[in-house]
Amino acid sequence: MDKYLDPSSINPKPTKRSQWKRSLLELNGKFDRKYQHDVSGLLMQSYSEVMVLPHTYHIHGAPCQTHVNWFLGGVDGANYSQNPLGREGISALEFDKKGIYLASVTQSGCLTVHDYESLYCNGSKEDETKQLLHISTGQQLDVVRWNVSNQDEVACTSMKSSDVCIFDIGYVSSEPVEVLRKRHTISVHGYNAHKGFSDVAFCSHDDSRLLASDVSGVINIWDRRASDLPCLELATNSNSPLNSIKLNADDQVIFGASKQGTIYMWDIRGGRSSAAFQNNRVVSYSPMTAIKLASELERIASLKAQSNIVSKEIHSIDINPSCQNQLAFHLDDCWSGVLDVHSLKVTHIHCPPPPWLDDFNDLANLRCLRKPSWIPAYSIYVVGSLSSNGLYLLDFYPDRSSPCHVDFNEEMQQFYGVKSPQKQNQFIPTTEGVTACITHPSSGTIVVGTKHSSLLVISQTGKSFQGAYDSTPCSEGKEPAKSRSHAYTHIPN
Repeated sequence: MDKYLDPSSINPKPTKRSQWKRSLLELNGKFDRKYQHDVSGLLMQSYSEVMVLPHTYHIHGAPCQTHVNWFLGGVDGANYSQNPLGREGISALEFDKKGIYLASVTQSGCLTVHDYESLYCNGSKEDETKQLLHISTGQQLDVVRWNVSNQDEVACTSMKSSDVCIFDIGYVSSEPVEVLRKRHTISVHGYNAHKGFSDVAFCSHDDSRLLASDVSGVINIWDRRASDLPCLELATNSNSPLNSIKLNADDQVIFGASKQGTIYMWDIRGGRSSAAFQNNRVVSYSPMTAIKLASELERIASLKAQSNIVSKEIHSIDINPSCQNQLAFHLDDCWSGVLDVHSLKVTHIHCPPPPWLDDFNDLANLRCLRKPSWIPAYSIYVVGSLSSNGLYLLDFYPDRSSPCHVDFNEEMQQFYGVKSPQKQNQFIPTTEGVTACITHPSSGTIVVGTKHSSLLVISQTGKSFQGAYDSTPCSEGKEPAKSRSHAYTHIPN
């Protein structure tokens, strides 16, 4: 009789059930990273432009220089050639550590520190009386950074200046509280050659240490307690400008990206490098590693089969706040990707259509070093488009399930949850061309600087029951805006 019995009724095979992610959230009190990645597609689709703030500010009752340049350049998309001064656009943006203040600099020379809450809730025009600082320096500004260890200080500099100016927002003054200078170098003609700075970084554990990369391929490091001149120099053995630098979370490794398409790494842990901070003697050190991006991109077989890989200028590098081994890079042709600093291999890449397909002729946008940003916790890289007015939201999740991963396969998505939304990148149209962007450290709201010196706020929009989007932040008592469902465009990878 036993042969007629159903074996499964004797030893029933247990049914494997997937875990209920929502209950795990309630039990653990935190999002699982895979769950965050599953919902990141919905997050990217919820962003749209909600506010435009032109730089129509004044100093002592008169329009500031950026305001004048903006007016001469035209507010209806006029070409840069109509601006006789030739300098317009926001060069850099940065939030302080808590997202309370937003600092911005323009190519016309304005440094502005905004009260973010006032900026976000005031509608289409900012209340100038609530700005903490607004000065016109009279020279081009390309970089702005908050002092991570002292949030009252903000530093700015330019590729045309040999000074790093530090301002204290607690003082009502247009003069910097400290100026750090570069050592003069003697040129072949026998006079002092002034070299500008392309990027600045503060050490997170010491408010007296500051780094700045210059246009001759050297990272200058100051100990502000000792001197206003550099105490240490990190050389690249090349005269190619370093466009961007970044410190890791422990201030132990310094990354630098050059105009020739190379990423350098310096390890300053222990040894002679750290000893150099204890004296005033200038010491120069070569990088421990140099990675030529073009060589790493050639290792991606599918990319090499479709594109002619050549060395390209690196505009910016940035470490993923939620995954410290991911170093994002952005190239001059708008390619973006991720270099894994452990394996020293390119793991993610995004290659948008070349700008000449859209009759691109904005040479001014090519001259500006574009500065992307990470959305914290979601591994989403925000990049301004080169060929059109808009932003790319790129899924750079550190896994093969990312659509930008070099080993991504669409058929693999079924293994990451059948009910998960389709993972893909997102494009958000903007009213003006993007030069720089920064993400709020807690809310994820994106603030964009444009080539016409405006600030754009890109935020998640709430949808009412009538199907209309409320596009105005802090909009109590205001009528909802019209639907913007047309604002989302999916970009194929």
